[in-house]
Amino acid sequence: MSEAALTAGTAGELKLSGVLDFRSGPELRETGAKMIREHGMADLVLDCSGVLKSSSVGLSLLLAFMRDARKAGKTLTIRSLPEDMRQIAGVSGLDELLPLEV
Repeated sequence: MSEAALTAGTAGELKLSGVLDFRSGPELRETGAKMIREHGMADLVLDCSGVLKSSSVGLSLLLAFMRDARKAGKTLTIRSLPEDMRQIAGVSGLDELLPLEV
């Protein structure tokens, strides 16, 4: 199983990767809050193309990251949301709330 990670890319990009579940969620939550708060850019893009698999924990992380960005006065756009996360978002009605890149 792949370790999950959140890393800084270029020009306001944050890259989420690996398996998002109850084991990886707490650490990613802490890392993300800090990275968003301390990032120098006001417009951030969360690239999810490296996510291999996700439970509902992944969507919880996205919602938490959205709150963190709003609290820091920043915008957050989500790019390349994997299909399993899209399906969970659709069933729960969260697809209307997520700031997905078009």
